[in-house]
Amino acid sequence: MKRNTTPAFPSRGGATGLSPYQEELRDRMLAAPVMPAPDPWRPVFEPCVPVGGLLGIGFAAHPEIGQDLVMVVSTEGHGLFDAVTGEKVARDRDPDFEDGTADEARDLSCPGLGPVAGTQVPIAGIYGGGLHHTTGDGWGLDVVSPAWPNDRVLLSKGSGLPHPGPHGERWWHIFHSYYSELRAVGFSPSGHTLAVATSSDLTLWSRST
Repeated sequence: MKRNTTPAFPSRGGATGLSPYQEELRDRMLAAPVMPAPDPWRPVFEPCVPVGGLLGIGFAAHPEIGQDLVMVVSTEGHGLFDAVTGEKVARDRDPDFEDGTADEARDLSCPGLGPVAGTQVPIAGIYGGGLHHTTGDGWGLDVVSPAWPNDRVLLSKGSGLPHPGPHGERWWHIFHSYYSELRAVGFSPSGHTLAVATSSDLTLWSRST
């Protein structure tokens, strides 16, 4: 009897297993250098704030002025930052055990602190959850890994992957997580703050309200 030598799952592309289109797209991502986010985005920190053992982040709004706040959950406790000035608004180095990490809550939230005390803040990070990846006026975020396990964060305006426009005009490679694990990436609900959190630091961009 003649044996069937046809592979059950034919390979696509060359040695990488990628199609020519996928290889071209990967090469475009690899070739794009990190560059500053375009106007109107501006960095809040220069370039980031160190947060050892960062587990996740979440957004809240100041109850009096509506300004974006960023809550950081780490193995060292909880912190709350003003997303415009970068000022540390509040700190809790020893939260209650059941509130210390978002995985203890069914909705992956932690109790707020400082001006948002008495509320629950949804946290996205190592335990799950998610942040907004688009804004109402057309900004978008993508996380790509052309050289896995290192992640790259791409900001775009008016187009999604595979970003037909040139790098630096329609899309921007704004962050390369080659030194720490990416925890969370996203916009605040207002669309005025962009955050990238890794296991070791927090990077923020803000734009005028």
